[in-house]
Amino acid sequence: MLRVFLAALLSFAFGSSAFAVGPDMSGLTSAVDFGTVTVAVLAIAGMLAVVYVAVKGASIGLAMLRSK
Repeated sequence: MLRVFLAALLSFAFGSSAFAVGPDMSGLTSAVDFGTVTVAVLAIAGMLAVVYVAVKGASIGLAMLRSK
Protein backbone atom coordinates (compact mmCIF):
# COMPACT_ATOMS: atom_id res chain seq x y z
CA MET A 1 0.00 0.00 0.00
CA LEU A 2 2.82 2.38 0.87
CA ARG A 3 4.60 1.55 -2.39
CA VAL A 4 1.52 2.39 -4.41
CA PHE A 5 1.15 5.69 -2.58
CA LEU A 6 4.82 6.60 -3.09
CA ALA A 7 4.67 5.63 -6.77
CA ALA A 8 1.56 7.75 -7.29
CA LEU A 9 3.13 10.66 -5.41
CA LEU A 10 6.36 10.52 -7.42
CA SER A 11 4.53 10.20 -10.73
CA PHE A 12 2.38 13.19 -9.83
CA ALA A 13 5.35 15.28 -8.64
CA PHE A 14 7.67 14.56 -11.54
CA GLY A 15 5.24 13.77 -14.32
CA SER A 16 4.29 16.27 -16.95
CA SER A 17 0.85 17.73 -16.56
CA ALA A 18 -1.33 19.86 -18.80
CA PHE A 19 -1.92 22.20 -15.86
CA ALA A 20 1.76 22.65 -14.98
CA VAL A 21 1.86 26.09 -16.58
CA GLY A 22 -1.50 27.20 -15.22
CA PRO A 23 -4.53 28.58 -16.97
CA ASP A 24 -4.21 31.62 -19.21
CA MET A 25 -6.25 34.44 -17.65
CA SER A 26 -4.96 37.21 -19.89
CA GLY A 27 -8.31 37.46 -21.67
CA LEU A 28 -10.06 38.26 -18.40
CA THR A 29 -7.44 40.50 -16.88
CA SER A 30 -6.86 42.58 -20.01
CA ALA A 31 -10.55 43.47 -20.18
CA VAL A 32 -10.54 45.00 -16.68
CA ASP A 33 -9.44 48.60 -16.17
CA PHE A 34 -7.73 48.77 -12.79
CA GLY A 35 -7.33 52.57 -12.94
CA THR A 36 -10.83 53.26 -11.66
CA VAL A 37 -10.50 50.61 -8.96
CA THR A 38 -7.24 52.16 -7.79
CA VAL A 39 -8.79 55.61 -7.63
CA ALA A 40 -11.74 54.27 -5.63
CA VAL A 41 -9.50 52.46 -3.13
CA LEU A 42 -7.30 55.53 -2.68
CA ALA A 43 -10.36 57.76 -2.21
CA ILE A 44 -11.73 55.49 0.51
CA ALA A 45 -8.33 55.35 2.20
CA GLY A 46 -8.14 59.15 2.07
CA MET A 47 -11.56 59.53 3.65
CA LEU A 48 -10.63 57.12 6.43
CA ALA A 49 -7.39 59.01 7.04
CA VAL A 50 -9.31 62.31 7.35
CA VAL A 51 -11.71 60.75 9.84
CA TYR A 52 -8.82 59.28 11.85
CA VAL A 53 -6.98 62.61 11.95
CA ALA A 54 -10.15 64.43 13.01
CA VAL A 55 -10.86 61.98 15.83
CA LYS A 56 -7.24 62.04 17.00
CA GLY A 57 -7.18 65.85 16.92
CA ALA A 58 -10.42 66.06 18.86
CA SER A 59 -9.15 63.68 21.52
CA ILE A 60 -5.89 65.66 21.86
CA GLY A 61 -7.85 68.91 22.11
CA LEU A 62 -10.18 67.51 24.75
CA ALA A 63 -7.22 66.15 26.70
CA MET A 64 -5.65 69.63 26.68
CA LEU A 65 -8.89 71.19 27.92
CA ARG A 66 -9.26 68.63 30.70
CA SER A 67 -5.72 69.12 31.97
CA LYS A 68 -6.24 72.82 32.75
